[in-house]
Amino acid sequence: MDYDVLILGGGIIGCAVAYEISKYNLNIAVIEKDYDIADDVALINTAMIYNGVESEDTLTAKLERMGNKMMDTISAKFNIPFKRCGSLILAQTDEEVDIIQGIYNRAIDRGTKDVLILDPEYIYEMEPNLNVDIKKALYSKNTGVICPFDLALSYGEVAFDNGVKFKLEEEVIDIQELTKGFKVITNKNKLTCKMVINTTPSENYSIGNEKEVNENKKKPIMNGNDIDNNKGVSKYILLDNNEKTKYSHALFMINSKGERTYTLPTMEGDTVAAISIRENVSYDEVVKRVSKITSVVDDMNVKMFLDWPFFENPMVIDDSSIDEGLIQIKGKHYGQVTMTPAIASIVCESVVSNMKCKLKKDFNDKRRENYKFRDLCDEERKRVIELDEKYGRIICGCQKVTEGEIVDAIRRPLGARTVEGVKRRTGAAFGNCQGAHCLNKVVSILARETSKKMTEITKDSKDSNILLCRIKEFNSM
Repeated sequence: MDYDVLILGGGIIGCAVAYEISKYNLNIAVIEKDYDIADDVALINTAMIYNGVESEDTLTAKLERMGNKMMDTISAKFNIPFKRCGSLILAQTDEEVDIIQGIYNRAIDRGTKDVLILDPEYIYEMEPNLNVDIKKALYSKNTGVICPFDLALSYGEVAFDNGVKFKLEEEVIDIQELTKGFKVITNKNKLTCKMVINTTPSENYSIGNEKEVNENKKKPIMNGNDIDNNKGVSKYILLDNNEKTKYSHALFMINSKGERTYTLPTMEGDTVAAISIRENVSYDEVVKRVSKITSVVDDMNVKMFLDWPFFENPMVIDDSSIDEGLIQIKGKHYGQVTMTPAIASIVCESVVSNMKCKLKKDFNDKRRENYKFRDLCDEERKRVIELDEKYGRIICGCQKVTEGEIVDAIRRPLGARTVEGVKRRTGAAFGNCQGAHCLNKVVSILARETSKKMTEITKDSKDSNILLCRIKEFNSM
């Protein structure tokens, strides 16, 4: 066998599972079709950590509560930004009051703690910048916000340092069952393994979903490219740090259709205003809807406008074929980041039980150190520049990202190979100018560090080249 365990999909869940099982004496590989890991995480590096209150599905709520409890330990271990800010589900109408009352009753029935129904005077005391009429609000104390790509990257880097192989730009074509184990066929390799953990189920594989598809051909298990009744779109507006639109809590409004309007505080002090709906709407409509919470959105304060898929398919850990060596993680859900630690822990327990493996004696649970220039004090900056003068050269003036940080992001385990990879890791080109002053420098550094031509550097994926050609070639100046 080439490997003991093959993990299909290098998203946030695939990286978390790789991290958990890398603690054991197993030969592991992760197969990911994209250029980078965690491409399933929204480009706005802020995600809500739920506590299960808002979810109608009982299993989903349980996974969210489990993941929520684990997040403090994980974020502290990896030194990633995480803040328990609490959340308010606001009600402006009698219908919305009934909705939050139903959510509250369901939470109490499940045994969820630290949830309260608040009257207006308490709401405005908690959020003095709230300029809309509120009748009631449901307060959840234990919710928070985290940088999800940092979480996924931490999982991946530590797994890499503990021997997990990451095979990027490899797409799984088929999984075939052998007498003992499996053969996983990709566009580049044919790999054998004792166990498959599939985080990207597809009806086209020879195993895994064959039985379910035959039983109900009209309702196949959905993959990321399909559209179903539980898929919508989230429209994000990233607002610049502004005292008038700044809130200390995550604020939500949920209507009878299940549509959500919300704002989240980012770790950098900005605000994300967003809606999650079924149909596609214009920027002006998004501004109109989020203004129910933020009062007025000034276009001059908008740093980014982004679409991202929104899913409400419950997450399911299918270990019914564990005796044959197959575990499938099905579903796509907006609370996936919250559930990730819980899912990874459950899957790891199943793998250990099936493989009868032992803990490594030399497992290294520490992520390699990195520096964020904008977060350092002057003395720390001086010491870092003395170690490497590249940290003294600012590349992105808006976000205060240095050349040293970009080089480190490229050279680290699972380093950036695309412009978006650099942006996600460092924040470069995420400022007010959106890369107008630094994008060419980022491309140049990427080309130099990866020994490529500038015309070969891509934005995020195949055929997304930043520069198509050079205008002129010069042998000398």
